[in-house]
Amino acid sequence: MTDRMLQIPGYRLHKRLGKGGMAEVYLATQLSLDREVALKILLDTEDAAFAERFIQEGHIVASLRHPAIITIHDIGQLDGGRHYLAMEYVGGGDLAQYRGTVLAPARALDIVRQLAGGLAVVHDNGLVHRDVKPGNILFRDDGSVVLTDFGVAKALELDNELTQFGIAVGSPAYSSPEQAKCEALDARSDIYSLGVILAEMLTGANPYRAASYPQTVINHLQMPAPQLPPALCIYQPLLERMLAKDPVERFASCRDLLQAIDALSELDMDLTLVAPAIALPPTPERPARPRRPRLWLTAMATLSLVALLGVGGYQWHRHERIGALLTLAEQRLAEGMLVSPPLDNADHYFRQVLHLNADNAQAADGLSRVLQARIAGYLALAEQRLAEDHLYEPAEDNAIHYYRQVLAWMPQHEAALDGLARIAARYVELSEGAFRQREYGMALEYIHRGLEASPDDPTLLALRDDHPRRVADARATRVTARTPAVHASRSESAEPPANPIKRLWNRVFKQ
Repeated sequence: MTDRMLQIPGYRLHKRLGKGGMAEVYLATQLSLDREVALKILLDTEDAAFAERFIQEGHIVASLRHPAIITIHDIGQLDGGRHYLAMEYVGGGDLAQYRGTVLAPARALDIVRQLAGGLAVVHDNGLVHRDVKPGNILFRDDGSVVLTDFGVAKALELDNELTQFGIAVGSPAYSSPEQAKCEALDARSDIYSLGVILAEMLTGANPYRAASYPQTVINHLQMPAPQLPPALCIYQPLLERMLAKDPVERFASCRDLLQAIDALSELDMDLTLVAPAIALPPTPERPARPRRPRLWLTAMATLSLVALLGVGGYQWHRHERIGALLTLAEQRLAEGMLVSPPLDNADHYFRQVLHLNADNAQAADGLSRVLQARIAGYLALAEQRLAEDHLYEPAEDNAIHYYRQVLAWMPQHEAALDGLARIAARYVELSEGAFRQREYGMALEYIHRGLEASPDDPTLLALRDDHPRRVADARATRVTARTPAVHASRSESAEPPANPIKRLWNRVFKQ
């Protein structure tokens, strides 16, 4: 199904944003309101159960109201029977794009706070999301987050419909222990998934993800909550409670989680100066006390000395720690350890410095150099995959993927834009080659892959729009070319069939 062939009354489709096993998502304009929307369209009409779940997702989300929950604008059905959802278009990418990156603690906590607020509304309506993961957390242009993909959301009292048959739902790397064991789920399962995301944002790695599904499940069942580095120890109790193996030991609800987040503040590393109490003026009920100037001055001097020593000691300690972190950061940068291994890489150490001193110029410059090094590495990989003709596959190891990652960091990066343009040109060549071989379906597939790399490429757009006419002309030309040859062969062989009696007569009398 192509953008051109797909017609939805009231919408103008622009491009496909993604495709999964059961649905595809397009960027479109809702004509009545002239606004961009994301159209999620069911691929198959045969699976009635999934179609029902698809419609249920739309009704579930449409009934929820919260800034952190995706907005549903419309639910409809195509002429062929396929259903679609028209949703708010969120163009800032998802949280998964920051995988391997350590986020600032304040930013990580703010993301969790927003999501917990949205999930509280979900749970208050008697639902559980069951698939809270970075890929389902989108960013608006203003940096706020949006929870999406409620395709496996379920009413709490009906949740055992799947679990009683031993069917696990959700994403293994973010599943709660009870989810991995196919037990009935409630709000605390979503809180666990949110805890895994918090750990990943604070450390740059998912501690439970393993090379295989069974080991990932075992990790969720047995592995304790990760130990955060000393600089983040204030978040350890919150994380451990969110990631408790026993749901009873977790926060009972997202409302409780929100209260804990609000009560949690980063330790004030500056010592609080305790000033002497201000003496109230004497009154008849409270006569003036005799002055003791020498004692008062002594106390003031002592307090001032303690405060100065404390502040000076702290400032010295912070200065020493910043110096050590900068040294480690520069070493890891020189060694090429940009964002891995977790908690021991250049990006991590530079961010720790900024956590201690947000205005540290060397750390800010260091993060810029880390980004430039990552960009250079991704561009080198992209060029290598382009030379190998690995344009679109394998997933997450192809030229398009690497160029897009660079553009996610720097949207106007010239080399990455040029690379995608060269990929588009290569798909033009592949499409034309397939067309000459009369592989018209493959030619169209190459065109669409090229447009995914460069949606505005004029040559590919022209080829896509002209493809049906070219195919019809090529087939008509082929039929016309074959017709005279068929007539000629028939005329050459147009002799009357031989008489068998005559053949026998010739054989007998002409010997």
